[in-house]
Amino acid sequence: MSNSSENNALITENIGLVHSCAIRFKGRGVEYEDLFQAGCVGLIKAAAGFDPDKGFRFSTYAVPAILGEIRRIFRDGGSVKIGRAAKEKARQLLSIKEELTAKTGREPTATEIAQAANMDTAETAALLSACLPVISLTAGEDENQTDIPVPPPDEKLSERLDLRNAIHSLDENEQKIIDMRYFRGMTQTVTARQLGLSQVQVSRKEKAILTKLRKMLA
Repeated sequence: MSNSSENNALITENIGLVHSCAIRFKGRGVEYEDLFQAGCVGLIKAAAGFDPDKGFRFSTYAVPAILGEIRRIFRDGGSVKIGRAAKEKARQLLSIKEELTAKTGREPTATEIAQAANMDTAETAALLSACLPVISLTAGEDENQTDIPVPPPDEKLSERLDLRNAIHSLDENEQKIIDMRYFRGMTQTVTARQLGLSQVQVSRKEKAILTKLRKMLA
């Protein structure tokens, strides 16, 4: 698990993932701000649960969590909803936030609010994301401050992330074939030779893999 400072760094550095995911759902009857807000909850949860020792890139781990929170909006009727108990916690956090703002003369970070409330940073940030239009996602340095929302990136980034995550979900042999054929530019004959297969076997496997990827990306 990451500690609080690492969580904040992951959130700040990967906020673009939320935009890349949220933009895919624009025009489906839900306001973009709600999509983005839900995606932030997913990003925060991913940062809290990410274990770099497992060998996965953070984006590979985070995108499914972000998409899951965004899709939940549509299942829940088109808005980010939180329960009564969560709302009460959120009100307490808002009060603490106001006190810290008055005391320090600046917007407190989620970590600072969590420490003052004796709560988990991820839970604190998730509650604030669900109740506030904009929160500071910094580790405390004003010059590095990144507030949300910010302009979404090129939609092609979203497509590349989707493809990369789909490829990572393939088994090891399937990934090798895709790597050799489409990233290294090897012919089917050369790929077959290196894998100890026939060219026909590689051709059949490649077609099956591409079909699988198309279904994942549909």
